[in-house]
Amino acid sequence: MDYLPLFADIRNKPVLVVGGGDVAARKISLLRRAGARVQVVSRRLCDELAALTDSDHIEWLATEYQPQQLDRVFMVIAATDNAQLNAHVYEDATARYLLANVVDDQPKCSFIFPSIVDRSPLVVAISSSGTAPVLARLLREKLETLLPASLGQMADIAGQWRDKVKARFSKMTDRRRYWEKAFSGLFASQVGAGNLTAARHTLERQLDDSEASQGEIILVGAGPGDSGLLTLRGLQVMQLADVVLYDYLVSEEILDLVRRDAERICVGKRANSHSMPQEEINQLLVTLAQQGKRVVRLKGGDPFIFGRGGEELQAAAAAGIPFQVVPGITAAAGATAYAGIPLTHRDYAQSVLFITGQCRADSAGTDWPSLARARQTLAIYMGSAKAGDIASQLIAHGRAADTPAAVIGCGTRQQQQVLTGTLQQLDELAKHAPTPALIVIGEVVNLHQQLAWFQHSAQQAGRDSAVVNLA
Repeated sequence: MDYLPLFADIRNKPVLVVGGGDVAARKISLLRRAGARVQVVSRRLCDELAALTDSDHIEWLATEYQPQQLDRVFMVIAATDNAQLNAHVYEDATARYLLANVVDDQPKCSFIFPSIVDRSPLVVAISSSGTAPVLARLLREKLETLLPASLGQMADIAGQWRDKVKARFSKMTDRRRYWEKAFSGLFASQVGAGNLTAARHTLERQLDDSEASQGEIILVGAGPGDSGLLTLRGLQVMQLADVVLYDYLVSEEILDLVRRDAERICVGKRANSHSMPQEEINQLLVTLAQQGKRVVRLKGGDPFIFGRGGEELQAAAAAGIPFQVVPGITAAAGATAYAGIPLTHRDYAQSVLFITGQCRADSAGTDWPSLARARQTLAIYMGSAKAGDIASQLIAHGRAADTPAAVIGCGTRQQQQVLTGTLQQLDELAKHAPTPALIVIGEVVNLHQQLAWFQHSAQQAGRDSAVVNLA
C-alpha cells in the first residue's frame, strides 16, 4: 500500500492554494465542499475564483508566493503552470511537515486527491496511488451507478438512532443484525422513496420487535429491451430484490442484471396464452411481500402504460403492503427512437396517441374518427394480431390508405427489424415482423430511412440488414 487512506477534517481550517486558474478552481471547489477556509496566492484569478473572492467565499491572500505564507495553514496545493514554483512550494511545505499536493506531479505529493463518490456523510474514495487516475475515475463512475443518492440520508438517520439502538441492544452482534436488516430492507426503500417519516417508524417498529420484518413491492419498468435503457434506480432495486416476478417482454440481458441469488418467477402473458391470470399475479405479489420479502415486479417498457401496473398496486394498497414505482422507457419512445422515427415533428405531426391494439376493432368505445385524423402519429401497442382490422377501421374513418406505416419488431434489441409500407399494407407488415412489435402510423415514418441510426450501425458492423420495405 503506497498511501495510507485517510479522511481529514478540514472544516474551518486554512488551506493554501497557489494558483488561480481553472485547475486551481476545481481543487478549491472540492475543498469548499469539505468546509475549508481557502486562501489563494496568484497574480490573476479566473472568473470563477474572482466571483468567489468578491462574495468572500475565499480569500485572495497575495499575488506572489512567499514561504512564510505556509506558517499558519493545514495543507497546501500548488496548481500553477510554473514547474519551478510548484517545486519550491512542495519543498517549503515538506520542510514544515505540511501535507502538500502538486497537481499532476505525483512525485511531489505527500497526499493525493482520490476519485470520490459523495453520498455525504457517506463518502467512498478510490485511488490508484497516482499511477492510473483515469482508471480510478472509471471505477468511480461505475460505483456512482450502484450507490443510491439516498445513502447519505440513510447514514444521517442512522447516526441519530445510534444511541437508541445501543440502549436497546447491549451486544454488538445484536446491533449489527439490527442495522443489517434496516439497511437492506424496508427502511432503505422508504428513504430512497423520500418517505422519511415512514422510514423512522420502521426503525422504531424494528427496535420494539427485532424479529419484525415487513416486505414491500417495487414496480419496475424494464424499458423496451436494450439493457442500456434501464434506469439507474431500476438497476439498484433489482440488485436488492429477494424475488423478481417478470414478464415475457423483459429481455434476457435485463434479467441478467437481477441479483444472482434472487428467486425468479415468470408470470408473463402472451396473446391467447396467459400463463397466469392477473388476479393470481396480484395475490402472489401480496403473499410474497407478507412473507417479509422485497418483491420486484419487473415489467417491459413502463409499468403504467398498458402494463396493468396500476391494478397490481391497487391489490398491494388493499392489503396494506408498502410499495413504490420505478418508471421505465415505454416501447413507443424507445423503439421509435432506435428506428429513427420521431413521434412528433413540426412538419408532419403535432400530436401522438398511445393506444392498445388488444381492444376489439369494432368496439363502440373506440373513437375511430379521432384516431383517423391526419397530422398525428399513432403508436399502437400489442396490435399485430389485429393489424388488418385496425387499418380497415382507420381507412373507413378517413385516414388515407397510403399513409406511411411501420411495424418495429424487437425494438432496441440487436435483432430489431423495421418494416415500412403504407396503412393498407399494415396487415402484411405485421405478419412479417418479429414480436414484441410496435405499430407506428403517420407521416413521421417517412423519416426512418434518413434517421435509422441504430440499424445503420448494425449493418456497418457486418450484421444482416434489419430493414424491410414493402412499399
